[in-house]
Amino acid sequence: MSILKVARLGHPVLRAPAKPLSRSDLQGHDVQRFIDDMVETMRDYHGVGLAAPQVHVPYRMAVIEAVSEEGTGPEASLTVLINPTLTPAGEDLAEDWEGCLSIPDLRGRVPRWTSLSVQALDRQGREVAFEARDFFARVIQHEVDHLDGIVFLDRMKDMSTLTFLQEYARYWRGRDADA
Repeated sequence: MSILKVARLGHPVLRAPAKPLSRSDLQGHDVQRFIDDMVETMRDYHGVGLAAPQVHVPYRMAVIEAVSEEGTGPEASLTVLINPTLTPAGEDLAEDWEGCLSIPDLRGRVPRWTSLSVQALDRQGREVAFEARDFFARVIQHEVDHLDGIVFLDRMKDMSTLTFLQEYARYWRGRDADA
């Protein structure tokens, strides 16, 4: 397995829509190794998700390992999403902090759906469908945005919350969301 180079904001791959993969594409050794490399890269960078365009490959593919505070539920295990489609499962939006491996050292508050229905293929090409909530839903939306050429900055409603990571840790972390 290999650690892949992460594209940074400004690279055109981050702004282009990614291409779907077929079930037969997923059977190839190169694609399976790429998935393993994405997982290794995400973990090496201490990320909770990584989309293929972030490592310079325009596939509609993301890997997610967003462990909840309780460490249980579907978000506690590795999730591979191929050609995902999302449907809001309700009307509730919540604004919370996000960062991105492609936009290092910055954080900002982003509104996202709190509950989603997710349909995708897994790494073996099997159809999967599940509900995602809260932080797990946020991470999925963030990664699927990358597949559409969107970064979290595009979703921010109030740029006054944009902050460097060091200032986030000093002034914002642990502060009440409504403060």
